[in-house]
Amino acid sequence: MKVTVVGTGYVGLTTAVSLAYLGHNVIGIDKDEQKIAMLLEEKSPIHETGIEVLLKEVRHNLYFTSNTLEAVGLSDIIIIAVGTPSRPDGSADTQFVENAVREIAEGFLDGHTYIIVMKSTVPIGTNRRVQYVIEATLREKDIKAEFFVASNPEFLREGMALWYSFFPDRIVIGSEHNEVIEKLRLLFKPILEQTFSPPAFIPRPQGYQLPPLIITDPTSSEMIKYAANAFLATKISFVNEIAGLCEKVGADIVEVTRGMGADPRIGAPFLQAGLGWGGSCFPKDTKALQALANEYDYSLPILKAVCEINQRQIYLIIEMLQKHLKVLRGRTIGIFGLAFKPNTDDIRDAPALEIIKELLTRDATIKVHDPIAMVNMRNVLSSNQVEYCEDPYVLANQCDAIIIATEWEAYRHLDYSRVKTNMRNPILIDARNCLDVHEIRRLGMIYNGIGRV
Repeated sequence: MKVTVVGTGYVGLTTAVSLAYLGHNVIGIDKDEQKIAMLLEEKSPIHETGIEVLLKEVRHNLYFTSNTLEAVGLSDIIIIAVGTPSRPDGSADTQFVENAVREIAEGFLDGHTYIIVMKSTVPIGTNRRVQYVIEATLREKDIKAEFFVASNPEFLREGMALWYSFFPDRIVIGSEHNEVIEKLRLLFKPILEQTFSPPAFIPRPQGYQLPPLIITDPTSSEMIKYAANAFLATKISFVNEIAGLCEKVGADIVEVTRGMGADPRIGAPFLQAGLGWGGSCFPKDTKALQALANEYDYSLPILKAVCEINQRQIYLIIEMLQKHLKVLRGRTIGIFGLAFKPNTDDIRDAPALEIIKELLTRDATIKVHDPIAMVNMRNVLSSNQVEYCEDPYVLANQCDAIIIATEWEAYRHLDYSRVKTNMRNPILIDARNCLDVHEIRRLGMIYNGIGRV
C-alpha cells in the first residue's frame, strides 16, 4: 500500500520504518527540515534501538519530505502521528493534529479515496472533529475526494518501540466502516499473521501468540489508550504506596512483588517499586483523562491519588538524603541516570529532572551522568546549574551521596568499591531498586532503596 505518516517522532518514525520493512511504500512527513535532512541521510533524530539499521535496510520503500501536499495525493492511507502536548489545565492540545489534517486535505485529489488514521493520542471525540475539519477544508478548496477517519492508538514502549511494532500485544482499530476495517486489516496482515521474517536483531519471541485485532467504535478506541496508560500508572503508584508501608513494618518490597506478580490476575509487569513514572505518555495521558472527567463534572479519585503518589516519590528521595546528610545546602549530590527510563534519551517529565530541580532549590551541588541523555539535558539545564560527567567514577569524586535515578544496565555492573572510595560520604540511594542491597552494604556503603530492608 501507499502510506503517508505525518510526524517523525518516536511513534511516527517507528511506524514508518516498520511499515516500510513489511513492504509498504511509505513517505514520512515532518515540518522540521533538520529532521528531514538527517533522515534522508539515514540518520535517526531519536535514540531508538535498531532504528538506524532499518532506515538503511528499507531505503527503497521509505522516503521523507517536508512537503505535505506532494506526499498525500496518491496515498491510500495517511497516518497522523504528531504531538498532542498538555495544555495548562492538563487537557491535550490538538492544534498540531488540526493543522496537519487541514494540510492533508488540501493535498487530496479529485476522485480519490483516503483513509485517515489517528495514531496520535487524542482527546475523546477527536475523530469526529477531524472529520469536520477535513470536510470544511474540502468544501473551501472545492476538492471532490472521499475519505474516512479511523482510530488506531499506539502502544509502543520507548527503548523497545520496534519490538512492539513487530510483536504487539494487540492492534486496535476504531471504525464503523467495514471497508476501512478490511483495508487496515490488510495493512497489518503481516503482523497479525506473523508471516514476515523479522530483522535479525529483533527475533520473534519464542512462544509469541498472534496478536488479537480489536475492532471497536472510534470513541471506545480513543478511550482504550487513555485507560490502558492510566491503569499501568496505577500499578506503579500502588506498588510504591505498598513500598512505603514495607519500610515501616520491615518487609522487602522486592519479595512482596515477587509473590504478588506470580498471581496471573495481577502479573509481574509494572510492579517495580521505585522513583515513579515519567516520560511522554503517562504524565500527559493521566492529566488528559482527569481534564476529560472535569468536563463532565465527574471525579476520578483513584487517578488523582495515583498522580499524587507519583509526585510524592520525588520528595521521598529528598527525605532520604536529609535523613543521612541533615542539611543539603552545600552538599554534592550525584545523579546516575537522566532519561525517564533506560534505552532512551527521552528526558520529558523524567523523575531525575524533578529531583535535580528540588535539590537546586536547596542549594546543593549537582553532578550528573547518563549514557546517552546528557545532550538532551544540556538543553534544559546549563553547565552552570549542574556538572556533566562523562565517567560515573569521576562523578563519584567528593560526592556526599549518589542517587540511581534510571536503571541503566551499566549501573548494575559498576565497581562500587571504587565508587565508594571516590565518595566523600558513601551514601547510595537506589531509587530504582536495581542493585543487590546485601552486596552494596557488604562494601561498607550506606544503602537506601525503595521499600527495601
